[in-house]
Amino acid sequence: MAQKVRYEIEFPINSSPQLLYQYISTPSGLQEWFADTVNSRGEFFTFHWEDTEEHARLASKKTGEKVRFKWVDEQKKDTEYFFELRILEDEITKDVSLMVVDFAEEDEVDESKQLWENQVSDLKHVIGSV
Repeated sequence: MAQKVRYEIEFPINSSPQLLYQYISTPSGLQEWFADTVNSRGEFFTFHWEDTEEHARLASKKTGEKVRFKWVDEQKKDTEYFFELRILEDEITKDVSLMVVDFAEEDEVDESKQLWENQVSDLKHVIGSV
């Protein structure tokens, strides 16, 4: 399997950090914009998109600030890859943005970023931040 590269992408979002956190940290919130269905059992999450199912472990979270999901294999063992959703708030302007940290194969980074843009666009519609 090809080595994946890490990338970050930031999206301005008109939302309070508290509301945004609900949409990035809970199965029901993630299901509104990230995947078709999201189930969790303890720290393990299952994400379904059409014909695809992926499993991840909630590796870390800081309430109101960030969540990190580590992708796991069939034996529920951590892989080296994760995605992180981090809420950034400018101390002066109070502008809020969502920082996405993810990995993709080098020739698929642009495609992966486009996918995140589409998903975050859905998130903005759900929370009324359009």
